[in-house]
Amino acid sequence: MDSTQLLENQQAIAIAGLVGVVIVLFIVKRLILVRLKAKARSENSSMSDIYRVLVLSLNAPLNLLIWVIFLLLVKSIVSVFQIEDEGAIKALTIVIEAGLIITLFLFFERFVTYSLSRYRDQSTIVKNTSAIAGGAVRALFAVLAILIILSTMGVSVTPIVASLGITSLAVALALQPTLENFFSGIQLVMDKPIRIGDFIELDSGEQGFVEKIGWRSTWVRMLPNNIVIMPNSKLSNSKLINYYYPERELSVPVEVGVHYSSDLEHVENVCLEVANTILEQHEFGVETYQPFVLFHTFDNSSINLTVMLRTREYFNRFFIKSAFIKMLKKRFDEEGIVIPFPITALNLEQEGAAQSTENLTPKA
Repeated sequence: MDSTQLLENQQAIAIAGLVGVVIVLFIVKRLILVRLKAKARSENSSMSDIYRVLVLSLNAPLNLLIWVIFLLLVKSIVSVFQIEDEGAIKALTIVIEAGLIITLFLFFERFVTYSLSRYRDQSTIVKNTSAIAGGAVRALFAVLAILIILSTMGVSVTPIVASLGITSLAVALALQPTLENFFSGIQLVMDKPIRIGDFIELDSGEQGFVEKIGWRSTWVRMLPNNIVIMPNSKLSNSKLINYYYPERELSVPVEVGVHYSSDLEHVENVCLEVANTILEQHEFGVETYQPFVLFHTFDNSSINLTVMLRTREYFNRFFIKSAFIKMLKKRFDEEGIVIPFPITALNLEQEGAAQSTENLTPKA
């Protein structure tokens, strides 16, 4: 009876020790995370981002690791007290090994995913690939973890890998349009004909900002604030205009017509003065750009010319063109330069003379 009581007391002490160890491990984990958070706040360089990523990446894996250590201690206590249950010990061993593998892969998966999320605004490539790369990383780590766990359990993974190859071929044939969109999305990301935030015009005529480049489709936000969802395969094979590539600045041509009696040198000087004023004063004008004027057409009622301005980006061209036209009309009125209405002239004298000649011609 005394030995039984002693054994029960030892088991109670062991259980209390297990609980105490778990509590201490959670406190240590908390201290580690607090220390990393303090380092992240104190660092002003790129190291602060690394510390922030570590804080986010370590939380869940450390929790899982603590429970794995708890199971290791339980297994040790079972061995010490000589509790003979081979099935339970074997199951406990498998769970511990699987837990360690999952902990390791969970940390790497979270570290890569949070790194992509953290640095997506600092690099165009990362920004464009974060959505696709994040999903691919999760899938890759999940498959690797499952295969390694099965291998540690004594299951041969060679037939599984072969089956996965055959299954992948069948799935690829069944999901050919989806895979075509997926690889077209990768092509868009690698070739970078468009980037998130670019203002583009599709071959169908729609214009808008690239909102997202996803696995299957690209989202384009139109100017009326609606979304056009374009399959990646169609987008990669279509003709489009990227108004933000290679740079956002672009020229703004403004067509003007003046009367035939106008002094063209004076017209050119007035247009250049107004253009320079607009580019310097308007918030969307490019101050360093030198505007120029080209006379190009003798039209029916006017001599036509083009004034070339420059704006910061495509969408701003409407505002700078409107401001230029208003100021130019005011200056033309002040300078006496006439913008003619369309005129159709009838030469009645010439028509009358032709009619008289026709009447005097003897008929055969």
